[in-house]
Amino acid sequence: MNNSVVIIPTYNEIENIEAIIRKVFSLPLSFDVLIIDDGSPDGTADVVKKIQGEYSNQLFLLERKGKLGLGTAYIHGFKWALEKGYEYIFEMDADFSHPPEDLVRLHHACAVDGHDAAVGSRYITGVNVVNWPIQRVLMSYFAGYYVRMITGMKIMDPTAGFICYTRKLLETIELDKIQFIGYAFQIEMKFNSWKYGFDIVEVPIIFTDRTKGASKMSRGIFKEAILGVLSMKINSFFKTYKPKQPVQK
Repeated sequence: MNNSVVIIPTYNEIENIEAIIRKVFSLPLSFDVLIIDDGSPDGTADVVKKIQGEYSNQLFLLERKGKLGLGTAYIHGFKWALEKGYEYIFEMDADFSHPPEDLVRLHHACAVDGHDAAVGSRYITGVNVVNWPIQRVLMSYFAGYYVRMITGMKIMDPTAGFICYTRKLLETIELDKIQFIGYAFQIEMKFNSWKYGFDIVEVPIIFTDRTKGASKMSRGIFKEAILGVLSMKINSFFKTYKPKQPVQK
């Protein structure tokens, strides 16, 4: 077993799933892959099962019944990864919008440079987005500005979903108390990481919109994130962010 696992939630990703898995396994750095499929009616999970034999003890599949939300999928995956003993736990989409090659750079930022989390950022060096309509770029960019203004975080891409978390960080955050299940989950995870005092670095990537399959993004998702940030900030005034003490041996 490797010390790094890439968690990829899926729903109707049959057009992308085999290619993204094979791409991750072709990288010069070795990663395990965990697919969390929410009952895709298109047979995404069946494709994963078909190729699992080629990647013995490296490709894993957790199946859930129905669409239960991005946030709950990642929390489920985080708990599984911690239980299995992984040191570096990654979030990545299945549709190639996150360049798989950059997993190596995110890993380096944590494993070599010593950061607690590394965010694949679309906006740390300008606007590095390909194939998005301008209104969607503006919506995403100004959502980030809004999050920074409300929370005080300096992260340029707080809604990013391409991330490496260290085991130490995920063990400290109270995963069962993460509230959001949509894309606001990404903001809440970064906010909690920041409030606990973890060192978060942004690594520039080029985000390319999917060319196969259907996007799950909508205006409603952004609305959830915008309203959720306010309640998250207010609730933080009543919470103590105290890091866990190391276990004495």
